[in-house]
Amino acid sequence: MRIVLALLVTVGVSLAADPVRTVLWRDPGKVEALDLYHGPLGRGAIPKPPFRYVEKNGSGTNEKIIVRDARGRTWEAKLGPEAKPEAFATRLAWALGYHSDRTWLVPEGSIDSRPFRDARFELRMSGWKYRPDLAWTWKNNPFTGRPELNGLRILVMLLSDWDNKDPRDIDSNNGVLESPSHRLLVYFVADWGASLGKWGNIFTREKWDCEGFTQQSREFVKRNADGTLDWAYRGKHAGDFRKDIRVEDVRWLMRYLGRLRDQQIRDALRAAGASPQDTGCFTAALRDRINQLRRVSVAKGSPAPPRR
Repeated sequence: MRIVLALLVTVGVSLAADPVRTVLWRDPGKVEALDLYHGPLGRGAIPKPPFRYVEKNGSGTNEKIIVRDARGRTWEAKLGPEAKPEAFATRLAWALGYHSDRTWLVPEGSIDSRPFRDARFELRMSGWKYRPDLAWTWKNNPFTGRPELNGLRILVMLLSDWDNKDPRDIDSNNGVLESPSHRLLVYFVADWGASLGKWGNIFTREKWDCEGFTQQSREFVKRNADGTLDWAYRGKHAGDFRKDIRVEDVRWLMRYLGRLRDQQIRDALRAAGASPQDTGCFTAALRDRINQLRRVSVAKGSPAPPRR
């Protein structure tokens, strides 16, 4: 009897020891082969009209509406100036191994009888639960000091996302998704809408402004003689970003970002509703920033990796 009880206790401990995994990043595989036009949704999951109104989502500064499409799937439609930058940024984050919302830019349509233009549709995934109680700060999270976290910080600066709020602010753009069936917690940036513009103060910052984005790209990052990095970025919690990122973190991110091709950037911009002029402008500015990251990541005396 004692042996049986001992076995049961052992089995119980083994079952209870099955931990909930906490992740921020996964290996994206062959970055250069990814389809950035369709992004994480893939070809078969594009929103299909007609769209039926379900309810209004009151969170955030841009209007958000919950809708159901012709296939019965549920989407959050985000209207306003954040739709385009978010559709692009979520694709780039996904391509680099970070979790991102499944988004699609619908250029025009109607929800019931109400017409709209340029709405970002975000798929509501079944089996996943948003955990606002676990919202994390850039300084306090399970990944502090790891290259995955600093790589995400670099991505925020690369895209000029100046509205990188966390729970220290009134709202938070840092979220956690839980999959109970997989015992998994996924940490991610839940809102990229303030990207691809100009950082600055409340009177000068912009979203989806390629002229300002290009102008600020010229001195995006520099490497000092002592090996530290100077970042021109200005946004919320910028101090947390600029002082903690090392050359080794840039080098880690460039293992993936450095493989991204210009055609993939153009594809993601087209999917985000960019005009041909904006597509060319943003592609050139992003490539300039990526090349600056490449230069500062190279060890002294070593040749720079080839450009894509």
